[in-house]
Amino acid sequence: MPNPYFRFKKFTVYHDRCAMKVGTDGVLLGAWVNVSGDNILDVGTGTGLISLMMAQRNEKTIIDAIDIDSDAVSQAKDNIENSPFGNRINSWNASLQEFSSKAEKRYNVIVSNPPFFVQSLKSPNKERSLARHTDSLPVEDLIGLSASLLSQRGRMSFIYPFDYKTELIKLAEQYKLSVSRITNVFSTPDSAPKRILIELSKEETAPIENDLIVEKARHVYSDGFTALLKDFYLKM
Repeated sequence: MPNPYFRFKKFTVYHDRCAMKVGTDGVLLGAWVNVSGDNILDVGTGTGLISLMMAQRNEKTIIDAIDIDSDAVSQAKDNIENSPFGNRINSWNASLQEFSSKAEKRYNVIVSNPPFFVQSLKSPNKERSLARHTDSLPVEDLIGLSASLLSQRGRMSFIYPFDYKTELIKLAEQYKLSVSRITNVFSTPDSAPKRILIELSKEETAPIENDLIVEKARHVYSDGFTALLKDFYLKM
């Protein structure tokens, strides 16, 4: 039976009631995103993992975390309350569409590990399908609505399959956003790029682009991956 939790150095994340489990995408984004802002919005928080990682990295920030799945929000609340950062993370059961229509605050940082499965066989589990497919949050909505919630000097950061790279850059231009950072993620040195970590900003800026390899050999993390995750993974 799979372990119902994932233990990090400073907190534990239970994921047995959540459709999307703790995975490499989430921990990569939580460690990569720039968290220098004093207020952050986590879209599609799931277990609360990324919010917890950001709270650990910036002890002064306040985080609002939303998810369309009520079971995920319930589990995120438990994980947050049982962490050292419970007083700085607020969570709500809401879609980004609903949240953006009512929000009065503007955020310095918006982050999302979004659903991105398109035209693939859907899971019979409704909650897992909702968490994995773009039906609930198309990339156009994610970028457009995030732009409306972003402060003038704010940044939004996402992780997507590498195949979305061109589309993401075009959408950034459409919403008058600048690409400030890109990291192309490779599973191994010899593999094709699998994911893209991308940061968009309202301010004009020259993009910084680099590559990240997860494993240099089977079960052997690369130096870059280790440097990024050493404050979180127990065995680093």
